[in-house]
Amino acid sequence: MGDSITVNGACLTVVKRGKKGFSVDVSRETLRVTSGLDREGEVNLEKALRLSDKLDGHLVLGHVDGVGKVTVVERLSGNRRLKVRAPRALARYIASKGSIAVDGVSLTVNAVRGAEFEVNLIPHTLAVTTLKDLRAGDRVNLEVDPLARYAERLLRR
Repeated sequence: MGDSITVNGACLTVVKRGKKGFSVDVSRETLRVTSGLDREGEVNLEKALRLSDKLDGHLVLGHVDGVGKVTVVERLSGNRRLKVRAPRALARYIASKGSIAVDGVSLTVNAVRGAEFEVNLIPHTLAVTTLKDLRAGDRVNLEVDPLARYAERLLRR
């Protein structure tokens, strides 16, 4: 009870816990700025990081910055190439070889063209996340690397 958990990239608070699951409260504002929290089905879950935990990958805060649209899903010998169009306001924070979270899954950006970016989904990621089910036209929650936001703010000063 009271713990934070990320559901498809959105940080939520556990309000009820049972033997087979848990419940969270989701505000209208959260539903307005995210995708996929208002329907049944599998979701990506991530427990909150403790300060004593090993840090692996990139920092994901569970603050959805915007909703992107999948434009291409291409199968490549066991992997999949995923192309996503991000909202224009987020595009400046997305860099090749940088990090981005798609539905709460931390990924490395392979390429950026305007507001569209490309990532590679390896077999392990496909096996343990809902990203295996994505199709062109699907909406996904995006969280850009928070360090990019801080860097921009510092450079503006």
